[in-house]
Amino acid sequence: MRIHIATDHAGLEISRYLIASLTDEGFEMVDHGPQDYDPQDDYPSFCINAALAVRADREGGQDSLGIVLGGSGNGEQMAANKVHGIRAALAWNAETAALAREHNNAQVVAVGGRQHTREEALEIIRVFLTTDFSGEERHVRRIGQMEEFEATGRIHGHRLGAEAS
Repeated sequence: MRIHIATDHAGLEISRYLIASLTDEGFEMVDHGPQDYDPQDDYPSFCINAALAVRADREGGQDSLGIVLGGSGNGEQMAANKVHGIRAALAWNAETAALAREHNNAQVVAVGGRQHTREEALEIIRVFLTTDFSGEERHVRRIGQMEEFEATGRIHGHRLGAEAS
C-alpha cells in the first residue's frame, strides 16, 4: 500500500520515524515534506499535496492512504479536508483511528506530533492503516450525505441552514 505523508516543523521528527518504521513494515512511503526543519514553515501546502496524491492514487485504482502531522493535528486535518473527496480524521488513540476507517472510510489520518510519543503515534497510525471500512449501510448512507452536501450544498430529505429553523 502506498502512504502519502506530510507534516510541518512540529511533526518532522515523528514523520521521519514513521517513514522509517512503516517502510520497514512494507508500506511504500511518499514524503510530501518538508525536507528540512523550518520553525516558520506552513503546513497547508504540504498536507494538501499529500491529500491530492491520495485522491489521485485512489482515482487511479491504487490502494493509498495518507498521514498528516503537526503540533496538534487539527490544522493539518482541516487542510487535508479542503481537498474535494478526501475525508481526513484527527485520531488521538487507536480507537478513534479504527473508527475513522470502519465508520467514515477516512483516507487520511491526522495526528498531533506534540501530543504523542513516537511509539504512540506509530500505533495509532498502524491501526488506521490496517483497519478496513465496514461497508455497513448506515455508514455508506452517512458518507453519501456528506458527499451530496459537498457536491450540491444539500442533503436530500433533510432541511439545512435557514430552512432547518
